[in-house]
Amino acid sequence: MTEVSEVETINPHDLVIPVSSYSHGITAGDLVFVAGQVSFDEEGNVVGVGDVAAQTRQAIANVEKVLRAAGARLSDVVSTTVYLTSFDNYADYDRAYGECFGGHRPARATVKAELVKPELLVEVQAIAVRKRGGV
Repeated sequence: MTEVSEVETINPHDLVIPVSSYSHGITAGDLVFVAGQVSFDEEGNVVGVGDVAAQTRQAIANVEKVLRAAGARLSDVVSTTVYLTSFDNYADYDRAYGECFGGHRPARATVKAELVKPELLVEVQAIAVRKRGGV
């Protein structure tokens, strides 16, 4: 019989409080599931309006906040799904994404999608595997 992992909700204090029916992150055993993060600052303002690179950096910084609260880091990310409002922004988003992850290259899917606010250009969702014993 397989032991069931305890599930924990992760909502870091330095991210805007979710206003819908979701959590910023969920842990299940060593897995960390990070909800789609956008370029909101702590007060819910959009960082980098009109600048997909700035929005990508902020969204990934928000992913990193969730990971840190769960005892993980960007280097533990195994997969991301990125939602772009326009593939015209792909090159700038990809450059900023690469800067944030450095030499680490998780598996990734990039999808064109509408986002919840028209000024948002990118959203990043992630799955990570925590190292035993935390960071």
